[in-house]
Amino acid sequence: MTILDGLMSMIARTQGWLHEQLVQPVLFELGMMRFAEQAFDSIEWVLVGLLEIALLALILTPLERRYPVEPVSDPRAVRTDVLYTLLHRLGAVPLAAFALFTPGFDWLEGELRLLGFSRMNLDQVWPGVTDVAWVSFLIYLVVLDGLDYWMHRAQHAWSWWWALHAVHHSQRQMTFWSDDRNHLADDLLRDGLLAVAALAIGVAPDQFIALVVASRVLQSLQHANLRWSWGRWGGRLLVSPGFHRRHHGIGVGHEGPAGGCNFAVLFPVWDLLFRTADFRPGLEPTGIRDQLTGRDYGAGFWAQQWLAIPRLFAAMRAALPGRPSGEGGGGGGGGGAAGPLRPR
Repeated sequence: MTILDGLMSMIARTQGWLHEQLVQPVLFELGMMRFAEQAFDSIEWVLVGLLEIALLALILTPLERRYPVEPVSDPRAVRTDVLYTLLHRLGAVPLAAFALFTPGFDWLEGELRLLGFSRMNLDQVWPGVTDVAWVSFLIYLVVLDGLDYWMHRAQHAWSWWWALHAVHHSQRQMTFWSDDRNHLADDLLRDGLLAVAALAIGVAPDQFIALVVASRVLQSLQHANLRWSWGRWGGRLLVSPGFHRRHHGIGVGHEGPAGGCNFAVLFPVWDLLFRTADFRPGLEPTGIRDQLTGRDYGAGFWAQQWLAIPRLFAAMRAALPGRPSGEGGGGGGGGGAAGPLRPR
């Protein structure tokens, strides 16, 4: 038995015990046993999230101290990111979206079957090859990552979506905790679209959890305060902390003259294919240009969530016919770009 098999077996046993001893009795007393199956799935998600957070903290915290891009000068900002991580990875937002859309897809699938159509299953495209577990997992990961690339482009190109996504880019003290620093509405929209796509191409619920966890772990590494790249060839296969930091660079990655760069979530192939890749060396300060001229994006969780709302309405009003343009995709804002951090 591998270490992974042992961990999953431990999670399964703990999940069963918690559901039987704690959750089911509460649901029974409240007359909510119809939610027993969803509660069982949620326990698994929480346990996997706890394990994921513990391993990331255990591995990446000492690495960030040993190989930092910059010293941590704003511990409060990092603590806020820790709260985002706990809310997202223990709150089961992706799984909730997946479960929310499953009944609708089941109904639609039934209707389509009556008309002679069936749902696409990518793991059955090449029998004997794509139905191998790790092959189908990789196919689904690449396909969903391609969709994520275009959603990420939209988050920067569409002013109303940028108003929400700016919460993520306003972090000027990046660490591996920064991946989940997102507006809740932004998370629900992105995760909901990914869940719909996963259902449409035949991803099973247990496989969906594995896909989300694999993606999240890699994205945590990308946001880490590490002066790492994967070299000339490795950096073109997998997004590195250095590659993604350029995307967060003030005046470079998300608001540069060409409309931004390095939008790939996991695999840089999408940036290479669509000419948005920037592999130039250099470690840029992170944040949004108009922060340099005093714009406030909020210091804590509630402030960051609230301040995004007027930005969102302003962007929507500006998009109405006959109205002047408001905040542009990529954040707009005055102020010059800060200079690059020098390698140590």
